Amino acid sequence: MSDAIDVDRWRDELESKRAEKDDFFADHPQSPIPPEERDAFDGLDYFEPDPTYRVAATATVHDDPEVVLMDTTAGREMRYRRVATLEFALDREDDDLEDGTFELAAYEQESPNEQPLFVPFRDKTTGQQTYQGGRYMELAPEDELADGDEIVVDFNLAYSPFCAYSDTFDCPLPPEENWLEVTIPAGERYE
Repeated sequence: MSDAIDVDRWRDELESKRAEKDDFFADHPQSPIPPEERDAFDGLDYFEPDPTYRVAATATVHDDPEVVLMDTTAGREMRYRRVATLEFALDREDDDLEDGTFELAAYEQESPNEQPLFVPFRDKTTGQQTYQGGRYMELAPEDELADGDEIVVDFNLAYSPFCAYSDTFDCPLPPEENWLEVTIPAGERYE
């Protein structure tokens, strides 16, 4: 899928989003960075933008979404509904990395409000180059998803939850079905 986009424009947009997020973390009253640490904050760490990790996923929509209880960092459980399964391929030129087809479940909270698809995941960077509690992506399809629809999954937008920066936040942990047995060196780093 990476050759179907204007890579320079995509990279510029990604860098702009990252700069906006750094500004929010540095200055906003709702930043997860504790106020006493904000003066020393000089931006989040990111993997280098890589369009290889911007993939087309094929959706399987669950007409009767199953409730999934996700454990949280504070030892509670949060209720989500598994609304879709996203299947995608990773095909990289680096022989040291794994190729193949993978799946991630996409969830919504039990809420009547329109919301993006929530895709928490772990991969082989978790706890080493990325936050030990996993990372998140939010996907906002333009229209309601149907079986067989393609949706872009851009791991370059993967981010650490707020609880990575402050214990005052309670964050859902990716369920085991979203533990990828592959290295995804894209998105936010956390060391």
